[in-house]
Amino acid sequence: MDRDYDLIVVGTGFASSFFLSAYLARCRADARILVLERGRRDTHAWQLRHRRPASTTPQTTFVNRHRRKQWFYTPALGGGSNCWWAVTPRMMPSDFALQSTYGVGTDWPLSYDELEEFYCHAEALMAVSGPDDRSPQPRSQPYPQPPHRFSQPDQLLKKAYPELFFHQPTARARLATAQRPACCASGVCHLCPIDAKFTVLNEMGHLYADPRVTLVLEAAVQSVETTGRTARGVRYIKDGAEVQAQGQLVVLGANALFNPHILLRSGLSHPLLGKFLHEQVAVSATIDLDGVDNFQGSTSITGHGYMLYDGPHRSQRAACLIESWNVPTLRLERGKWRQRLVLKFLFEDLPAPHNHVRIAAGDPAQPETVYRNHSEYAQRGIDALAEALPEILRPLPVEKIDFDPRPSPTENHILGTTPMGTDPRRSIVDRGLVHHQVRNLLVLGGGAFPTSSPVNPTLTLSALSLWAAHNLLT
Repeated sequence: MDRDYDLIVVGTGFASSFFLSAYLARCRADARILVLERGRRDTHAWQLRHRRPASTTPQTTFVNRHRRKQWFYTPALGGGSNCWWAVTPRMMPSDFALQSTYGVGTDWPLSYDELEEFYCHAEALMAVSGPDDRSPQPRSQPYPQPPHRFSQPDQLLKKAYPELFFHQPTARARLATAQRPACCASGVCHLCPIDAKFTVLNEMGHLYADPRVTLVLEAAVQSVETTGRTARGVRYIKDGAEVQAQGQLVVLGANALFNPHILLRSGLSHPLLGKFLHEQVAVSATIDLDGVDNFQGSTSITGHGYMLYDGPHRSQRAACLIESWNVPTLRLERGKWRQRLVLKFLFEDLPAPHNHVRIAAGDPAQPETVYRNHSEYAQRGIDALAEALPEILRPLPVEKIDFDPRPSPTENHILGTTPMGTDPRRSIVDRGLVHHQVRNLLVLGGGAFPTSSPVNPTLTLSALSLWAAHNLLT
């Protein structure tokens, strides 16, 4: 039995690191904190040398029953921050109240207004660059950094849609920080060659060097040990041996595959545990332009369009967020090399219980994913896009639109499986991300999302971790 800790944290990605940041700011000087990470510490230099952002292939750590649908994450110190694209929009206020506003999905147990100050805090920690004119979401503070430079097609869309088209919020630095240079606009954002995007390693590494923190790498957590309604600690494997650690508070900050797997192996069964696995659904279009060059922006994704996002249509079909890409996709036509625009369309999905995570039958030490399909709600949004797209693009001199209606195999987001809610019969954690049955156990991360808006989830799950720490420590 390992020593007794005040706090045991599982994982070192966004969910865990943002919670730990808030916890360390308010806990005792002699607090004892154990952090368990199943991956290794791979420095940015190591990642560049090996040309990949992770030391372990994630597919070897879980069983995927339907390989046409991919799930990707990074098992290493810093988790998904090693490989994310650093896209950081906020959810819209209506995304938190989908059922009460549009009669579909479910409402979140907290509102946009309640989370807003924690959005600001998360943006400050990441030094997010965002629009300086206004924002589609209500804000109490400006973005920490000025926006990235638009490309010429972005400028035309902004002129046509001043209230619906904005600079994309991003944690790819517009201006150098103390730890990071400004974005070089190389477009290689899954592994930034100059370390300009926010990662846990470059901006939060000090958390794991804090003398109150004991960090154990290559430690695979197996279960939470409980007595009645109280978590007593965790059981994990290190160097082939089983270790038990005692703790007063246990925080699961792994992803939405492993958090439910750990809970299931802990005997904390629930009809909805592991259910509602989902993410956004994305399609793309390539637009050839007549006389307008592209790719003058200062980062890889420059614009965000809300033209198909909110409104009464959400009672019937999914909201859509539009991304304009600044990664050169050249036309092989003399004099028209840069007269091309690539747009990505991200649709929300309504989670379904038939998409889920369970304990793998052949190897109980691994989770297994079962994913049949995205919802008809999302598909109706995709189906409507083909008709809407020419009108949306009317402000641009369009020669040709090549629209691909086939969804991408993954958006590298893993959501659902431990949803938050006020009713213990219909959710796993409460509005403070505390487990309904085990009250000194928190379950963080994208698994807590009851629904997925079209926006990338990382900023929201980071803000939720700050919210959870605030509610716990107040």
